[in-house]
Amino acid sequence: MTLSGIILAAGQGTRMKSELPKVLHSVCGLPIVMHVCRAFAEAGIQRPVAVVGNKHEMVMQAMGQSVDFAYQEKQLGTGHAVLTALPQIAEDGLVVICAGDMPLITGETISRLIKNTLERDYAACVLTAVLPSSAGYGRIVRGKNGELIKIVEERDASPEEKEIREVNTSVYCFQVKALRGVLSRLRPDNAQGELYLTDALELLSAAGARTGAMQAEDYREAMGINDRVQLAQAAKLMQERINRRHMLNGVTLIDPESIYIDWDVEIGRDTVIYPNNYLCSGTVIGEGCTLYEGNRLEKSRLGDGVSIRCSTLIEAEVGSNSTVGPNAYLRPKAIVGNNARIGDFVELKNCSIGNKSKVSHLAYVGDADVGSGCNIGCGVVFVNYDGKHKFRSKIGDNVFVGSNSNLVAPVVLEDGAYVAAGSTVTQDVPGGALCIARARQTVKPGWAEQKRREWEKESK
Repeated sequence: MTLSGIILAAGQGTRMKSELPKVLHSVCGLPIVMHVCRAFAEAGIQRPVAVVGNKHEMVMQAMGQSVDFAYQEKQLGTGHAVLTALPQIAEDGLVVICAGDMPLITGETISRLIKNTLERDYAACVLTAVLPSSAGYGRIVRGKNGELIKIVEERDASPEEKEIREVNTSVYCFQVKALRGVLSRLRPDNAQGELYLTDALELLSAAGARTGAMQAEDYREAMGINDRVQLAQAAKLMQERINRRHMLNGVTLIDPESIYIDWDVEIGRDTVIYPNNYLCSGTVIGEGCTLYEGNRLEKSRLGDGVSIRCSTLIEAEVGSNSTVGPNAYLRPKAIVGNNARIGDFVELKNCSIGNKSKVSHLAYVGDADVGSGCNIGCGVVFVNYDGKHKFRSKIGDNVFVGSNSNLVAPVVLEDGAYVAAGSTVTQDVPGGALCIARARQTVKPGWAEQKRREWEKESK
């Protein structure tokens, strides 16, 4: 059986009050419409057709090559949108149609809808939900035996129909041949003057075809996004799902409500995460790690047993059993080896730090390769920029760089080299050598006392 999909993503989303199309607003690190695509993929629907209209170039760029597109120049209703997409789907089989602003819909629910349509031999089946408040939704009108009679949009509903709490979620499963046969019969005989896809079910039923309605197990999946308030509500619900999944997989979240984890973050078991951690999309965390309060990780990777305190990592990697922070900043392409120590107020950028090396506090390492077993002292600066070009330095194994030293790139410190504190190094240092690059200390006895006497005379 052929499975096709249509995602309706052409709406203006004016209530978002944004230059960004509604379907591209993010929920837990992924655009709203891409959550729908993900649910389709989980249900076995490959390359759905996305109907685009408002700012279609932006939507198409964001959705990429995983979908096909149909352009709806004028938004003349859901039925018209489906008509626009129809030439690009299979000639037969089933087609699932879903609004593009439903980030909470799941692949499991879509699979149930497909199965229900097949088993009951429906020409069409709509996913419904019983909401605490049905305002703004189309109502499901059933007969005495519970069969679907019609779907009434709120603007066209009678006072009695408006009291119905079971609503249309805007998720449908149609037999493709039945859908093709009925779409041409839709008419804009409604308050909006639009072609309603909901009318297709009524027309099919009137023609003697079987139509059905399947209620969602969790009504929250029906939530569409129309404004920033609903966006925040959806993000909170999605976060609850994500956090629950990680906890059931063996991750300890201390105060889950204060921890933000994007949808695709991977976390190994026995990892403990304290409050106020922000784990962004693309991050991978190993087993047995400890993330203390106040960290932010973006597209970063941690090995097993890593400990991080109050630090920011952006496109960085930290090897197993290493520690970071507090208040460290690991910028893109910072790579830290195993059993290393990155301490207080250290900044790393485009560099590698070898196994068992220490950059303990108040240092900057940029554009450099640091070997294993090194000690980079307090206040050391890798001077990598001359105002126009950046240069790279290389530090061998077991090198000691004393506090408040400047390494002016490009320089090479060979294995076992030792740099005295306060040095400004501008030339390579051979292995095992001591480098002292600072002015000789001069002491003038009695100078301070004499100077004070001169100041006293000036003040009289």
